[in-house]
Amino acid sequence: MKAVVMAGGEGTRLRPMTSSMPKPLLPVANRPIMEHVLRLLKRHGLNETVVTVQFLASLVKNYFGDGEELGMELSYANEEKPLGTAGSVKNAEEALKDDAFLVISGDALTDFDLTELINFHKEKGALVTVCLTRVPNPLEFGITIVDEEGKVERFLEKPTWGQVFSDTVNTGIYVMEPEVFDYVEPDVPVDWSGDVFPQLMKEGKPVYGYVAEGYWEDVGTHESYVKAQADVLEGKVDVEIDGFEISPGVWVAEGAEVHPDAVLRGPLYIGDYAKVEAGTEIREHTVVGSNVVVKSGAFLHKAVVHDNVYVGQHSNLRGCVVGKNTDIMRAARIEDGAVIGDECLIGEESIVQGNVRVYPFKTIEAGAFVNTSVIWESRGQAHLFGARGVSGILNVEITPELAVRLAGAYATTLKKGSTVTTARDHSRGARALKRAVISALQASAIDVRDLENVPLPVARQQTARGSAGGIMIRTTPGVPDSVDIMFFDGQGADLSQASQRKLDRVFARQEYRRAFPGEIGDLYFPASVFDSYTGSLLRNVDTTGISESGLKVVVDASNGSAGLVLPSLLGKLGVDSLTINPGLDESRPTESADARRSGLVRLGEIVASARAAFGVRFDPVGERLSLVDEKGRIVEDDRALLVMLDLVAAERRSGRVALPVTTTRIAEQVAAYHGTQVEWTTTSPDDLTRVGRDETTIFGGDGRAGFIVPEFSSVFDGTAAFVRLIGLVARTQLTLSQIDARIPRAHVIKRDLATPWAVKGLVMRRVVEEAGDRFVDTTDGVRVVETDGRWVMVLPDPAEAVTHLWAEGPDDASAQALLDEWSAVVDSAGR
Repeated sequence: MKAVVMAGGEGTRLRPMTSSMPKPLLPVANRPIMEHVLRLLKRHGLNETVVTVQFLASLVKNYFGDGEELGMELSYANEEKPLGTAGSVKNAEEALKDDAFLVISGDALTDFDLTELINFHKEKGALVTVCLTRVPNPLEFGITIVDEEGKVERFLEKPTWGQVFSDTVNTGIYVMEPEVFDYVEPDVPVDWSGDVFPQLMKEGKPVYGYVAEGYWEDVGTHESYVKAQADVLEGKVDVEIDGFEISPGVWVAEGAEVHPDAVLRGPLYIGDYAKVEAGTEIREHTVVGSNVVVKSGAFLHKAVVHDNVYVGQHSNLRGCVVGKNTDIMRAARIEDGAVIGDECLIGEESIVQGNVRVYPFKTIEAGAFVNTSVIWESRGQAHLFGARGVSGILNVEITPELAVRLAGAYATTLKKGSTVTTARDHSRGARALKRAVISALQASAIDVRDLENVPLPVARQQTARGSAGGIMIRTTPGVPDSVDIMFFDGQGADLSQASQRKLDRVFARQEYRRAFPGEIGDLYFPASVFDSYTGSLLRNVDTTGISESGLKVVVDASNGSAGLVLPSLLGKLGVDSLTINPGLDESRPTESADARRSGLVRLGEIVASARAAFGVRFDPVGERLSLVDEKGRIVEDDRALLVMLDLVAAERRSGRVALPVTTTRIAEQVAAYHGTQVEWTTTSPDDLTRVGRDETTIFGGDGRAGFIVPEFSSVFDGTAAFVRLIGLVARTQLTLSQIDARIPRAHVIKRDLATPWAVKGLVMRRVVEEAGDRFVDTTDGVRVVETDGRWVMVLPDPAEAVTHLWAEGPDDASAQALLDEWSAVVDSAGR
């Protein structure tokens, strides 16, 4: 006997899950509902099956193919238009006309004994046997009454409670003889229970009802879909679960990584090659799909998570459904009954309320509170560029596919035949993404100079030597599972805001240029990159007095790419140096704040025991420089900026220094004392770079270990800052602690507040209104200066749903009071 699986319905009640996926492919315990149906058919010897398809038919065909993987023979009958339950089977008449056949829905979960149903049909000599079952709430089903012989006496489709005369309902499973096709008109919508069966009964044909024992759930609503998952996990339905039961009710599929410190409270299911980190808690009736990543601190209870989903740290999922390829970022919360469609982005600390529907391909901004369904618009703001270029979690937000599109868009903004310099840090992720970038550039008629693994300042300097631009890929500072794709202009600096917007537009429109075969770009690898860099550095930065000073310094390369430049540089400087951590460590392409602090403490111990003049520590890409004085004490980054400023200004006695407006006003005192002046810039690094290019600029810094040495480069460069510092200390004959001691203490405090995008403008207006008659500086954000000199600055983040605040006062207590006062203003406006 053959079977017919009806798999053509749209499943409108299950949207947004069925917006981009046919209902039969919805996973139950990580297998499509229809696969459970097919396995049931096979178990009862029904190996030849015709599948009727209509809505998103190609997805069903592509998934199941010819049925070989299931050990079945599948063929397909495609409907051009919806034909109803009978019309769709009529459409497959050619394959069914020779013998009795069984009809079953591809989107109902059951374990009925189909063999008994078929035997009943044969024993009764029926034309049609309807499979029936008893349910507590028959309102959504067709009610059926049978006599003592099992013959159907009456049908009623989807009754009201006033019409309910039985709890025995039609399951949509039938055994039929081919003569039934005589009662179905071709190519028009016809239903079995509404059209065909009443006619058969009117003519007295043998239509029987078989009341089946076992499990049956029509997965037609979100509630029934979630219930079906729980019933499978509870063992209420006899289906195959693909995996190993590692403890009672806890099923884990092949290749899944579950950390021993994760809390699992079954029954639950974790799909193949999923990764569950330490500190997560997964509770009963949760289904985690294939290749899902669940980060530490996440909590899942009665959640159904489809394949390839990223669940961020400390996120909270309760009683919800999450579609495939969706990213749920840190501390997001999705409440009971909510459904998230495929390929959505749920931002950090956002809340999706219960029963909300978020349709596919939507973005929910960080910090958003969503209490109505998101169908047409995104509740978020698309930002390609952040503070460090294009950043995101590797293989979640930043994938090789995205890297190819970005590189193609960047190439499109340049002329054909231009040269772009590429570089990376020493991580495997950056190496893999760079290869994708290079391919895309070449395919867009761009020649590529690949520097491979070099410090970030070297990549910038080499880009400025004849390239139209550059791309550097590195691990995000302090975030080991994220990467930054950084784009440079022809001078090696970050793209300007205007260039970023141009690239953003090309990327959004997907208008990528493609080269003809004869235009494919070339790829070459320049030689002597480090010798070129160090030679240029030593020619442009004043090193007089170093070799005669007898200074001894300790240099910590942090197992990063800065160590690639140091050997030739230190030898040419003629300084007595001790280098620690010089080798590359591929497993540590970045470092956490705690690791950086520990490294500085260790550096201080070595400096003190070696009686060195000072110690320096590079970040892993050689961009930033941290200091330790001769006593082994850490010079905090904000103090290091003032120390460097004091040294430079004291020697030059004129010119400008470039500093962001968030810097302490002590810097103005230091600069003025030595006859120099401060040029206040925005917090954007490209603004510091702009001022750094001016010939009157003698120094720049951001207070976060980034220093600009304008005579060599207008961008942050840890190695250049190191060379300049050695020269300054050698010539001034003062120690770092002596210089630090003569600079007044600063009291600047910072705070970040979550602010939805929709109210950022309102927040800034409220801040200006609250300032009243006080002096307001709008260089970047809004800086309000009190009459006593205290100031507070409010700055909306350009890439995240956050507002940054800084406050400075004569002491910590007054700065804290000012910060609290203005935080309340921002909070009240943001609500």
